[in-house]
Amino acid sequence: MKDELDVHIHTYASGHAYSTMREVIEAGKRKKLKLIGISDHGPKMPGSAHEFYFMNLKAIPREVYGIKLIMGAELNIIDYEGRVDLPEKILKSLDYAIVSLHQPCIKSGTLEENTSAIIAAMKKPKVKIIGHPDNPQYPIDYERVAQAAFEENVMIEINNSSYNEEGYRAGSRAKATEMLKACKRNGTAVIMGSDAHVDYYVGEHKKSIEVLEENKYPEELIMNTDVEKFLRKLRGEKDVTA
Repeated sequence: MKDELDVHIHTYASGHAYSTMREVIEAGKRKKLKLIGISDHGPKMPGSAHEFYFMNLKAIPREVYGIKLIMGAELNIIDYEGRVDLPEKILKSLDYAIVSLHQPCIKSGTLEENTSAIIAAMKKPKVKIIGHPDNPQYPIDYERVAQAAFEENVMIEINNSSYNEEGYRAGSRAKATEMLKACKRNGTAVIMGSDAHVDYYVGEHKKSIEVLEENKYPEELIMNTDVEKFLRKLRGEKDVTA
């Protein structure tokens, strides 16, 4: 499987990551990626960047060392109505956003509450990716989320970090099969993300590729395989497989 991009990457600015922006970009070049996206945690994550950091992302060039660079945020969903931790004015200035449920920012609710939170959050400006929705700590209705993601033109993430069985989201790999079945039924686009918190793991999608291949997920619906296909998706184009 071709793998040209990684857009779930954290830097020092996230507060619990360990590499600079320059180190992350250089790692992308070593991995021969064509595009990387930096998505530091929103300000509700303990230790993460202030709103001003996200306001000033226009200062960052969008091509470095011959690699396309996009700048976004991994937003924290902060309530079951799907509110997130950056205001819409700032969201509109981002290249893209990931929305995720994280323990420091919201306790897991019922299946209905968690599902409603994600579906509402994906309607926010610039939200293009649902982060690690197969996390068993946050049970959700995969059918409803996959259908809503298709309707909103949002990608479901296949998060490589989640499939480390000694990691924080252990059990995600088993849930991924259930999630991908729902995505396949709805024709929902997916995207692999490393969720790298140190430069060594930028572009690391080995476990995600295994999960997608095990589930025979259609390659035309995997957005990492072609930068231009991904960028069309980012622009909001519906049929990016044509």
